[in-house]
Amino acid sequence: EPEILHGANAGLSNALALLEPIKEKYPGISYADLFQMASARTIEKAGGPKIDMKYGRVDASSPDECSPEGNLPDGEPGDNGKYGGPGGTASTEDTEPQGHLRKVFGRMGFNDEEIVALSGAHSLGRAYKDRSGLGKEKTKFTDGSMKQKFADGSDAPYKPGGQSWTEQFLVFDNTYFKVMSDENADEELLKLSTDLSVFNDEKFRPFAEKFRDDQDAFFESYAKAHKKLSELGSKFEPEEGVTLD
Repeated sequence: EPEILHGANAGLSNALALLEPIKEKYPGISYADLFQMASARTIEKAGGPKIDMKYGRVDASSPDECSPEGNLPDGEPGDNGKYGGPGGTASTEDTEPQGHLRKVFGRMGFNDEEIVALSGAHSLGRAYKDRSGLGKEKTKFTDGSMKQKFADGSDAPYKPGGQSWTEQFLVFDNTYFKVMSDENADEELLKLSTDLSVFNDEKFRPFAEKFRDDQDAFFESYAKAHKKLSELGSKFEPEEGVTLD
């Protein structure tokens, strides 16, 4: 606390509960490293790129060292018609989704290519209405009636619910970009305003089109952006970090 209680982090307590047994077994690893290792390994096991991670992060020792609420992006505008708000490290408020994304990620030093690449992470997972307020309670892809697959083609058990951006939401690939650019995509797939902006914005569009047409290019850009995001604001001991084979 208090970060786990931020509105944009609703639902993360479930992921934390899954990781607690590992933390208990290996108490020497920091929570920060554990979270980042879980993210990188999940991407790779789901069929995505191997991410050149480094470890040795030091956990925050007090609430004062936590990021303030308001730094994460909104998928849709609020009742005032605006995305984001004046809170957080700096204002992310904007009337346009692409402007909001640039304020959120530009503050951290991300360019348009990196913003679009990170958006592609929505090829994996689902949005839950009871957490983010976005998406449907369930769809034909998430209600348990449709088989989901792991990247190796084996059947993937899952808890029904939520709305996914892609049909096979447990596989990391470039399908997200194909869905966002397809006006005839199944209406039960999620398309948030910030998602659509990767093709609607003229500066985002060249990267979105490249990633749609070339999965290797997407993986290369995503791996670099993920690594960069994972290290921002982190203190490492030793200072140069630790890499694993």
